[in-house]
Amino acid sequence: MKKIFSLLLFMHLLITGVQSQLTVQHLLTENLVNPIGIDMTAPRFSWQLSTDKRNTYQTAYEIKITSGKTGVWKSGKVNSDQSVQVAYSGNPLQSGKKYNWQVRVWDNTGAISAWSEPAFFQLALLNVSDWKAKWISPGFAEDSVSRPAVIFRKEFIITKKIATATAYITAHGMYEAQINGKRAGDAYLTPGWTSYNKRLQYQVYDITGLLSAGKNAIGVSVGNGWYRGYLAWGDKKNIYGNDASLLLQVAIVYTDGSNETIVSDESWKSSTGSIRFAEIYHGETIDDRGEKTGWTLPSYSETGWSGVKANDYSKDILVAAYNEPVRKHEIFHPISVFTTPRGEQVIDFGQNLVGWVIVKAKGNAGDIITIHHAEVLDKSGNFYTDNIRRAKATATYILNGKGEEIFEPHFTFFGFRYIRVEGYPGELKPENFTAVALYSDMRPSGEFTTSNPLINQLQHNIQWGQRGNFLDVPTDCPQRDERLGWTGDAQVFSRTASFNRNVNNFFAKWLKDIAADQQPDGRVPHVIPNVLGPEAGGATGWADVATIIPWNMWLAYGDKKILEDQYSSMKAWVEFMHSKSTNDLWNTGSHFGDWLFYRPDDDNDGRAAVTDKYFIAQCFYAHSTQILIDAAKVLGKTNDVIHYTELLKRIKDAFLKEYITPNGRPVSGTQTAYVLALNFDMLPESLRQQAAVRLVDNIKAYGNHLTTGFLGTPYLCHVLTRFGYADMAYTLLLQETFPSWLYPVKRGATTIWERWNGIKPDSTFAPASMNSFNHYAYGAIGDWMYREMAGLDTYEDGAGYKHSQVKPHIGGGFTNVSASLQTYYGKLSCSWKVEDGKLLMDTEIPVNTTATVFVPAKNADAITESGNPIASSKDLQVTGMEDGYVVLKLGSGMYHFIVAQ
Repeated sequence: MKKIFSLLLFMHLLITGVQSQLTVQHLLTENLVNPIGIDMTAPRFSWQLSTDKRNTYQTAYEIKITSGKTGVWKSGKVNSDQSVQVAYSGNPLQSGKKYNWQVRVWDNTGAISAWSEPAFFQLALLNVSDWKAKWISPGFAEDSVSRPAVIFRKEFIITKKIATATAYITAHGMYEAQINGKRAGDAYLTPGWTSYNKRLQYQVYDITGLLSAGKNAIGVSVGNGWYRGYLAWGDKKNIYGNDASLLLQVAIVYTDGSNETIVSDESWKSSTGSIRFAEIYHGETIDDRGEKTGWTLPSYSETGWSGVKANDYSKDILVAAYNEPVRKHEIFHPISVFTTPRGEQVIDFGQNLVGWVIVKAKGNAGDIITIHHAEVLDKSGNFYTDNIRRAKATATYILNGKGEEIFEPHFTFFGFRYIRVEGYPGELKPENFTAVALYSDMRPSGEFTTSNPLINQLQHNIQWGQRGNFLDVPTDCPQRDERLGWTGDAQVFSRTASFNRNVNNFFAKWLKDIAADQQPDGRVPHVIPNVLGPEAGGATGWADVATIIPWNMWLAYGDKKILEDQYSSMKAWVEFMHSKSTNDLWNTGSHFGDWLFYRPDDDNDGRAAVTDKYFIAQCFYAHSTQILIDAAKVLGKTNDVIHYTELLKRIKDAFLKEYITPNGRPVSGTQTAYVLALNFDMLPESLRQQAAVRLVDNIKAYGNHLTTGFLGTPYLCHVLTRFGYADMAYTLLLQETFPSWLYPVKRGATTIWERWNGIKPDSTFAPASMNSFNHYAYGAIGDWMYREMAGLDTYEDGAGYKHSQVKPHIGGGFTNVSASLQTYYGKLSCSWKVEDGKLLMDTEIPVNTTATVFVPAKNADAITESGNPIASSKDLQVTGMEDGYVVLKLGSGMYHFIVAQ
């Protein structure tokens, strides 16, 4: 019996040890999994700790890096709890080289993990001199009207066994590359969109598996893209240049240690193929009769091909792609095929998405299939395209008659739910049409669900608005003749975006283009990359993107480097506002104001919610200055903290003198005016609560509807919650009639609309001149849903959720709300449920972090955790009561609270 007991005890201890074993996982380099092609000399490493022991945190780490079997760097044991974005500090790394790295950690219990599984990263070309390739352009006179895609090819022979082969590719235009008939990589719309005159990205591909002994061939197609295609309005094209050019370099390392480089140069050939027309706004025409079969394969006859011209275009502006590329994602099959009252043949994919449709067809040579794209049907059920304005948004496919043919675009994209099909040979069968979504391949980070199906659909719409508009840049809309990186839309949505997807690198890349396009006087353009000209900028709430997004990325990810990189840009924008101010009052310049605020069609009694634009400007002037102060504190810039703190006081004093009456009424009595004044602390403490009361009274005066536009909406529910009116925030969230978040949901929306009334209650449309049905700005409510409904937030003293706040707000008639967020430390979550007169609240805190958790309860005695009174728990600390919450200090682990009501 004694032996059996000892054996059982041993097994128990063994199992317990396995379960609580400290491990290291999810290794990232520059926030990416095993990246190929980073051009940073001191890359940063992140990892997660895993254990089921509560209150575990890291006390030390050790990193080792190797190249092949050669040791490159060992950090040695570093006594630190830092596990996110730890910078390399060894000897200089080499261009193009691949490195493996591992990490092990120590925790506060004295446990030591095993070395992690290896991760790797490969550097890009660190020096301009590393580029041996030449820029090449077609050697023939292009068709200046249709401008078909240019195709380039090169054959070469390999006589040795390959160890590794890496391709570095970019273009003036968009490109797709094939090696021996197989696509290089799975990225689309490359090289992406940047401020091409200052920053041009290139991509790096591991093509080892695509090459073979003997003859090999490289083929690259180059379309117009953002570089020389139509952008903005007024038939504007060739903004960055009028050439279609290629820069390509392949570095081959053989098993015997020797090297060879294949480059774009005068030896290449050029021609055109089946892509006869390709424009972002207008679509693509593919004529399969003109396909040069086998042109990306070796031993292809180049008869009729032209040579190329070598050009001395700059290589100083080349940068390795930093953010995730655009890739294919979800596919959608038709949910219905029907004929409209006008007799149009239409296919409905059930979701407003961004991408294109893959078409299968079999017909005669010369048959023409035309695909038009639309987001909605009109009130009669007909295909509606007025709102895409001058964009043709058309895919045209011409058959060669040689059996079944498969068509899809290459150098364009569409925003659509419906397609109208013309000229299809035969019956429209669902199996011959597949829609595929394209967007930047940002890792999913958040999940949010509730007991209310309409709110769940709203969350769905917010996510799809982000997916469709995050195509390498954060565009305002994906369907009409615009699709530009509007700064105001991006800044109001940036924090919400961080809950849905990991947008750290996405915005880090785009912010660099903000700094690149910022004017010498500090003016920030309306759109980034800037294609509207140097004077189109400096608008309040839009140009503040220069301060707001860097700060939001610091909060969401603890990424200090973004603040370091963007600080001069942030400072320049604040100084621009200062330079345009008189006596610290900024009341000059052209501004968009509270864009698309509520205004009745026949406004006889002044119901339109017009907010003074300079009132708004002064508020954002203060907000950006406050952010600059906060950033300066993080970066240790003490003199700037002192200087801008003094400036901020003067800005707020000027605001009170100009815009607030002695009894606290603003010159504009709108919801947006109250929201901005309260959210940015423009009012003295003595006037804030009465302003909050007036805000609530205003909402009630509009029948419990919001009236805010782009700049007021993101902060509305936050302000209500902060000043004790969470119930009114819930009322607004759950409002189903216009204007509200749920009105579009009730109208069948699958994305966020640009206007509150894109489709009016009588089923007519808002003006087609500006009526996108995929426009994420009003989806900024998602931030409040995560941070206030579910309660997930981060403290500034532990940005990036190193120190989290979990403070859910129970209400709105919800019986349950659940949210989770994949932070760099691991999963942070909170779910609450009202059941049988009790509140059940579960939360998970990642290892190596802490949290301050607010449990809604009258007192600590009403709460149990995992069945035990919290007063007797050794795993948590009760620190007090605050506004109807019991406040707890927690370390890592999973906690299950039950509150007796």
